[in-house]
Amino acid sequence: MNYNWNWEVLVQPVATGEPSTYMGWIGTGFATTFALTVCAWILALVAGTFFGILRTLPPAAARAIGTTYVSVFRNIPLIVQFFIWYFVVPELLPTPVGDWIKGIAPNLQFFIVSVFALGIYTGSRICEQLRAGIRALPRGQRSAGLAMGFSLLQTYRYIILPQVFRHILPPLTSEFLIISKNSAVASTIGLLELSGQARQLVDYTAQPYESFIVVTLAYVLMNFLILHFMGWIRKRTSLPGLMGD
Repeated sequence: MNYNWNWEVLVQPVATGEPSTYMGWIGTGFATTFALTVCAWILALVAGTFFGILRTLPPAAARAIGTTYVSVFRNIPLIVQFFIWYFVVPELLPTPVGDWIKGIAPNLQFFIVSVFALGIYTGSRICEQLRAGIRALPRGQRSAGLAMGFSLLQTYRYIILPQVFRHILPPLTSEFLIISKNSAVASTIGLLELSGQARQLVDYTAQPYESFIVVTLAYVLMNFLILHFMGWIRKRTSLPGLMGD
């Protein structure tokens, strides 16, 4: 293979005239991807917990709402959801709200849309994991909490959810990692995250191997940080004597 390797291109000033190097573009993309991953995971955790609880409540209406959420967002391809959030949702909102959203600075708008698209989609997966974790607990847990005078909300907060989150921490870690990789879809609506910056770098330098090798290492670093953080949470929340702790 006749390829002209040139690693020095990464430290050269960018051709657009910005006060940055091509490696600086990669750094900006890394920061954007990391922020997007964290924000989307937090939203997914909140949405998944809320709808996961709804799917285990006695009222049929609550379970139907949770089931509808999962059925809709888990079965629509992620890239389609990005386009819906970006092109369709602003048009469905009241005109003043839609105009305000479309008037936001493009980069911020791309980021917010990406957070919602990734977070709501991943939340539908976490919802099912949480539901399975709640169903796996003995049924007497809820009854005992209610018998002790706790409300249903307090029973979930103090008895059920702390146990469930310990049990589903491994799949939650996997979802965290998956979000970091699914974030690459955000480039389809214009967000210059890590993979988007890499493609831009290739367009300006014509050095694809150097660009994507650096991006690959950046993703490896990000996943290492996520695994280290989730491992720290597992150690902090483990209870001696329980299976797996």
